[in-house]
Amino acid sequence: MSADMEARYRAALAEILADGASRLARGDAAMDVAVEAVRRLEECELFNAGKGAVYTADQRHELDASVMDGRDRGAGAVAGVTRVRNPVLAARAVMAHSGHVLLIGTAADSFAFEQGLERVTPDWFGTPQRLAQLEQARASASGQMLDHDGQQSVADAGGTVRTAGTAGAAGTAGSGEGPIDEQTKFGTVGAVVRDAAGHLAAATSTGGMTNKRPGRVGDSPIPGAGCYADDRSVAVSCTGTGEAFIRAAAAHEVGALMRIGGLPLAEACARVVFDELPTVGGDGGLIAVDTLGNVWLGFNTEGMYRGWVEAGGAPVVGVYRDE
Repeated sequence: MSADMEARYRAALAEILADGASRLARGDAAMDVAVEAVRRLEECELFNAGKGAVYTADQRHELDASVMDGRDRGAGAVAGVTRVRNPVLAARAVMAHSGHVLLIGTAADSFAFEQGLERVTPDWFGTPQRLAQLEQARASASGQMLDHDGQQSVADAGGTVRTAGTAGAAGTAGSGEGPIDEQTKFGTVGAVVRDAAGHLAAATSTGGMTNKRPGRVGDSPIPGAGCYADDRSVAVSCTGTGEAFIRAAAAHEVGALMRIGGLPLAEACARVVFDELPTVGGDGGLIAVDTLGNVWLGFNTEGMYRGWVEAGGAPVVGVYRDE
């Protein structure tokens, strides 16, 4: 473990959470806070989203993101984008202006540029650390892909933002050199928020998995799998083995267990993470906040970069299980 690197992760999460708390305190909407938190995570190369995204098998970057608004279950997502600087902003633009839910590839990039979003060259996302990860994956005897997909994470791991009796949540899971073993660490980023008006929102963004097959799409841009929000129950953002989260419809399953099954937040989340996901080979975790402002940040792995904060309060950040 590098104490310096761990401190960098914790400081990055705390800074983003503090910004979210300030936005909630002044009355910003849940969707605005969630999207801005994830945008800031995309700008931080410590995490596997935006700048610092992992490489595909053909040494490129293919980025995915989604957002969901609990007020009307509006959703937007992009998959396989390669040139838009902030995929989470593109996902929100899809929700607001396209008439669709999910756009992919070059068409998604083109749509984002039509909406005035910033264009970058594909090499803008790369970092030396990510390239080294790709080379290590290629050289591995097993030839297995290193999975960095899942999320979560106001950062792809877990988190919460609470405002005077109401709460929003943000969580994060990072990738890159850090205190969790890089060979087994997931790197999606995400945020869940409950605002002062009681509305919920979720946002998720990822670079996927190191050495993934070109065209592979995980759970992060799929509403109900890696991202979900419904004012009647919960907002959820996930991180982990993306294929398993898709098969389990993990984020929606939490909401269904609460709204239809009558389970409280903690019990619903625990059932999905510890009971349902393992049956389909799912490793990872999720962050969630319910309509009452209760928060859950849990995982079935070694650790998860995560944090939560109340409006007017100090951020709480964790990495390991006992924090």
